[in-house]
Amino acid sequence: MASKFRQQSNKFTRNNLLYQKNLIILYQLLKRVIDVLIASTALILLSPIIILVIIVLKLTGEHEVFYRQKRMGYKNKPFYIWKFATMLKNSPNIGTGEITLRNDPRVTRVGRFLRITKINELPQIVNVLKGNMSVVGPRPLLEVSFRLYPEEVRDIIYLNKPGITGIGSLIFRDEEKMLSEAQDPKAFYSTIYPYKGRLEMWYYDNVSLFTDFSIIFLTGWSLLFPETRLIYRIFRDLPGARKESVATTLAKQVA
Repeated sequence: MASKFRQQSNKFTRNNLLYQKNLIILYQLLKRVIDVLIASTALILLSPIIILVIIVLKLTGEHEVFYRQKRMGYKNKPFYIWKFATMLKNSPNIGTGEITLRNDPRVTRVGRFLRITKINELPQIVNVLKGNMSVVGPRPLLEVSFRLYPEEVRDIIYLNKPGITGIGSLIFRDEEKMLSEAQDPKAFYSTIYPYKGRLEMWYYDNVSLFTDFSIIFLTGWSLLFPETRLIYRIFRDLPGARKESVATTLAKQVA
C-alpha cells in the first residue's frame, strides 16, 4: 500500500513539474511575440525622434551617435547593448568610472537631456528585435557591477533575458540623483546591490505577463509622474516596500 502511494506521489510530482515547464515555455514564446510586436511598433512610431536625435548627436559633442558596451545577458552570456552616445569617449577611464552622477562632467549637454528623459535607451529596441534583450527583464549590468551580487543571485537572475525596463529600473529610476546626493557615491553603489539583487529575485519569482505589462505601464507612468509611488500599490509584496522608498532610505544611510 505504501509503495503504491509513493508511486502515485512520484507520478504527481513529475506531472506537476512537466506542467510548470510547459507553462514556462509558453510564457517565453508569448513574451517573445509580444517583444517583437512592441519593439517593431515603437521603432515605427518613434522613428522621427530617433532620426532627430541621430542628427543632433552627429552635429554636436564628439559627433558620436551610438554607444556599444558589453553587458551581462541571458544565462550569463555577455552581449553588446546599444544606446545613444551621451558621454565622452573615454568616460570609463575618467572620474568615477562606471558610476555616473547627475551633473557628471563626462556627460555631454545633449546627453544630459537624453539621460533624464531615457531617450538614450531607445536604440535598445534593436537589441530586443535581435533577441538578446526583452522589453521587460532584469537590468543588463556591466560585469564589474554583476559581481557585486551574491552568488545565488548571479546564478538565477539572467535565466530571464535582460530588459529595457524592469523592477530594478523602476525602483532606481533616478539612481544618478541618489548617487550624487550620497556622501560617498562608490560606497552607496556597493550598498544598494544586495537590495537590487532582492528586487531581481522578486521578479524571477513573480514573472508573468501580468507582471511584465504592469512594469511597462509603470515605466510610462513614472516618466510622467517621477515622484509616483504607484508601484508599491500595485506590487505590495515587493521586498522592503514601505511608506518611504527603500532606495531613498539606502541613500540616507550612506549619506
